[in-house]
Amino acid sequence: MKVMLLACTQNADSICAAAGNSCYSNKPASEIVEDIDSEKVLSRIVGMGHHSVIEHAVFTFSVEGVSRALTHQLVRHRMASFSQQSQRYASLTEPTYVTPHTIEGDPEAEKRFEETMDSIWKAYRDLEEMGIPAEDARYLLPNGCTTNITITMNARELLHFFSLRCCNRAQWEIREMADRMLELCMEVSPVIFKDAGPPCVRGPCPEGKLSCGKPRRRD
Repeated sequence: MKVMLLACTQNADSICAAAGNSCYSNKPASEIVEDIDSEKVLSRIVGMGHHSVIEHAVFTFSVEGVSRALTHQLVRHRMASFSQQSQRYASLTEPTYVTPHTIEGDPEAEKRFEETMDSIWKAYRDLEEMGIPAEDARYLLPNGCTTNITITMNARELLHFFSLRCCNRAQWEIREMADRMLELCMEVSPVIFKDAGPPCVRGPCPEGKLSCGKPRRRD
């Protein structure tokens, strides 16, 4: 898996803070942004529940080598934009897939997994050689098949995404991706994302009896 932050709103902390303060000021954001205390302002405004101000910050990621099982979960976050590698037009001639960690640790399971994947890709290539178009041959391909995807979300949706997908109860692959995305966001916008992550970073777990019992703490 490779996760890169391709682009983001520059000075997002200050811009969102200025946008929020401009709602309570006679001055426009352009006259506030230079000297604003973004941490103080955003802590107050966002703490009051006015999350719309951080929608002014937008982040675009390139994610490579993740499974279709991951992206099926990812695109359920509807307040986002996605551009995914097409299996209709991109012929997947080599067997590239994600192996779950539980299988990697079991030699017999790993052997069975790899043999099955090799068999699937052989059948896929055979169909293409028979003249079957890639868009139809792809019906053989598994959830573990790798893909590349571009993701764009605003900061408000990212906070929601991190709250769900950085949780220990989230599926391991999308949790790994979310953790990497959060690290990149914190580097460029430490104020907006200072309390980002699963709910247990900010307080008690809301899962009740379904809690993992292992709260995540930020160093």
